Amino acid sequence: MSLGVGLDDAPHQGGQIEVRRSNRRRRTVSAYRDGDKTVVLIPAQMTRAEEQQWVDKMLARLAGQERKRRPDDGELARRARDLSLRYFHGRAQPASVRWVSNQQTRWGSCTPVDGTIRISDRVRGMPEYVLDYVLLHELAHLLVPSHGPQFWELLEVYPKTERARGFLEGFASAASGGEAVADDAD
Repeated sequence: MSLGVGLDDAPHQGGQIEVRRSNRRRRTVSAYRDGDKTVVLIPAQMTRAEEQQWVDKMLARLAGQERKRRPDDGELARRARDLSLRYFHGRAQPASVRWVSNQQTRWGSCTPVDGTIRISDRVRGMPEYVLDYVLLHELAHLLVPSHGPQFWELLEVYPKTERARGFLEGFASAASGGEAVADDAD
């Protein structure tokens, strides 16, 4: 299927680019990340100039998708504000919301006294509904610090709470080799 690699495995920001040409592929071009390498799949009959144009286009498309899945601190704070407005009528107002890399046993944490919310960078790249749940969980702590009935009543307004909790439990279980793990949002 693969006739060769183009662009001499050229390096790019995230690593190497591997172009795979296929006789079966007629019109479609696709790309995906494989570790630090980006693989671009193109039709075999494509010229080198067309190859370069498509590689550039696919790299830009992948970067856009990754930015959407992995918001920076500013985008994370905006998302938290939007979620607070949508689900808590704007009552949960964090002073700051940011990604952190030092949380290995929690998905997020909140300090209600100063209004800071920290989200583990392990959540980056997870489905949007999971990130929204983790943010809502921490926003709810600004309104109710404990995990009592009032806290869980707040989260009932988010329709994907159970689905997100299931995703996080499955993710934590897979990461621990299938052992049961207690890995709550905070």
